[in-house]
Amino acid sequence: MKSNYILGELEKLFPNPKCELTYNKDYELLLKTMLSAQTTDKRVNMVTDPLFKKYDSLEKLSTLSLTEVENYIKSIGMYKTKAKNFVSIVNSLLPLGYVPCDRTFLESLKGVGRKTTNVVLSNLYNIPCIAVDTHVHRTSIRLGLAKENDSVLETEEKLMKKFPKESYSNLHHSLVLFGRYICKSKNPSCNICPFKENCKYYKCVNQKNQTFSS
Repeated sequence: MKSNYILGELEKLFPNPKCELTYNKDYELLLKTMLSAQTTDKRVNMVTDPLFKKYDSLEKLSTLSLTEVENYIKSIGMYKTKAKNFVSIVNSLLPLGYVPCDRTFLESLKGVGRKTTNVVLSNLYNIPCIAVDTHVHRTSIRLGLAKENDSVLETEEKLMKKFPKESYSNLHHSLVLFGRYICKSKNPSCNICPFKENCKYYKCVNQKNQTFSS
């Protein structure tokens, strides 16, 4: 499938794609993105919104003990490790007072890798980035934009080659929403998917169904 066709269809599905993590301050987005690994944005918003409302500055967040952070986020996956990362990130940001536009610095933070850094740089600083999470990776493979055995970085590099730079941010958010609500890991909604006729996954499933019914 051609990139302009994919972008056009995604725009029809998601005219104004945005990050579903809610935030009012730069560090909230960074912390929420770190916490969102292997859990839903909805869950992260649910557990952190009360926390950020009560402790509404880096200074106030820095007064929280590890146990207190754990108690706030204990309903999300890997909460003990994430709580340690949370405390470490807050302490690293405290001397600065803000989240810098610095990939090297961001990727040096505990629990912050390339995906989280790309989300932060794209949303806070409008830097053209494609953050490849599980949704983007899965949908890229199904749409034939990447191969099954491609790493996350390889998928990112392939997407950057196939699509214009100015589309990176919208593409990332659209593919996240597409993977979250339509091209789901299990029981995808192929019936409403505009790409199904060219989708390797859809063809494979149809072929299996025809085999079983014959």
